[in-house]
Amino acid sequence: MLHDLSALNNRFGDDAEAGLRFALSGALGRVALVSSFGAESAVLLHLVSRIAPETPVLFIDTLMLFPETLAYQRDLAARLDLRDLRTITPDRAALFERDPDNLLHRADPDTCCALRKAQPLEGALQGFDGWITGRKRYQGSTRSDLNMFERDGDHLKINPLAGWTPADIANYMDRHDLPRHPLVAHGYLSIGCAPCTAPVATGEDPRAGRWRGQDKVECGIHIANGRVIRRQAS
Repeated sequence: MLHDLSALNNRFGDDAEAGLRFALSGALGRVALVSSFGAESAVLLHLVSRIAPETPVLFIDTLMLFPETLAYQRDLAARLDLRDLRTITPDRAALFERDPDNLLHRADPDTCCALRKAQPLEGALQGFDGWITGRKRYQGSTRSDLNMFERDGDHLKINPLAGWTPADIANYMDRHDLPRHPLVAHGYLSIGCAPCTAPVATGEDPRAGRWRGQDKVECGIHIANGRVIRRQAS
């Protein structure tokens, strides 16, 4: 199903709710929300739960997540009455073959992310025409030109919160009394797998704690020109 992305972006701009309502109306085909249940995930999950609570929500449990993330996922799912939450896990046989000691993230983080996240998501997205993400422009230079609607291989990708700021996120969460991820209070502003996530200092890029000390900035589910996005040298 092809769509004029320029027309869609011109039509909706940064109007998150209008763009999300359109995306969930069926006009774009079958759409799922992919959520990490991370630091800012409650906002998009809340919006979707108000507009179309039956929307499939895909949660990738890499089997290396923080216990706090798993507890937060259970709490939010219950609070928001998410009616089609699907937990996606890696292929156990592939993990046993490629990462039997759970140490692959040290030697080859790209392959680890592919095994634990990108490949499981690829399988889970079969049958969907598009998927919704929580990415925002302020989350680093690799996302600074993000549009609400973009093409990702065979799928349409929708980024309703692309134009939101940290203040927008905080204000929305306060207004709707949404719980914060418990690790946010400890300086984790972007939360992925436990071995590859660290707190960030005041003023740092929110994603600076992901794969700290490496040139890697994306897990592989968000790519550019078929390649994993890298941290640019300073």
